[in-house]
Amino acid sequence: MVTRPDAASRAVFPARPVPRPQARLFLFHHAGGSHQVFRDWARYLPPEWEVCLTDAPGRGMLAETAPVHDVESLVRKFLDELLLWLDRPFAFFGHSMGALVAHELTLALAEARLPVPVWVGLSARGCPRSVAERPTSLHRLSADRLRAELARMGGTPQHVLDDPELWGLLEPVIRADFGLVENWRPAVHRSLDVPVPFTVFGATRDPWAAPAELAGWSEYGERFRGCRLFEGEHFYFASRGPEIPALVAQEVRAALAGLPARTRS
Repeated sequence: MVTRPDAASRAVFPARPVPRPQARLFLFHHAGGSHQVFRDWARYLPPEWEVCLTDAPGRGMLAETAPVHDVESLVRKFLDELLLWLDRPFAFFGHSMGALVAHELTLALAEARLPVPVWVGLSARGCPRSVAERPTSLHRLSADRLRAELARMGGTPQHVLDDPELWGLLEPVIRADFGLVENWRPAVHRSLDVPVPFTVFGATRDPWAAPAELAGWSEYGERFRGCRLFEGEHFYFASRGPEIPALVAQEVRAALAGLPARTRS
């Protein structure tokens, strides 16, 4: 029988437990976010799948733990718990920082010769080459400028940015997350090709992951299934209800069935 950590210390947990699920879908949140960004997805996904939410240290179920400051530590945290969930076919979907995590986790699993996802969805994150060519330093901004940037980006309720107490809780987490993302660099002697079928999602007006930067993922693996672009900005999926979960389900089902990719868009 699989033994999992106490609920209070979990980085990975089911949105709805499913006995003997046909598959699992793991959802990885953006910088400064938590599992809450995907709180509605389970209702739109197949009932025979177990939808697993995640929280990086410093928020959600791990609010009492210190946030981590590098990708390697975050991947190791998730990997330690994921090992207990890989007894069924599974897939990853990550948004922004979550896309970086999903990519790195997939590589780590492959390098360790452990089970790998049947499919990976990478949302609102430019390909490694484009990210390296366009460095940013949001984590170094003053508090006022950082709040303004978050307001422009969307995804953070304005009352959180305006409330000194809530901002005091968020600021160290968002700085750690942005630093983690912005300090990441591709390893020189390591292949970054995605070893499984993968699809890229993004928005037409996202200043942090422009369409050309998303399209660059086509160079990172022979099993690239295309780029899905939507009208909107960085949090393009927030107002689309079931549309994006339905597309993710479609991609996972195709991967489970071994179907070829559609024409790239």
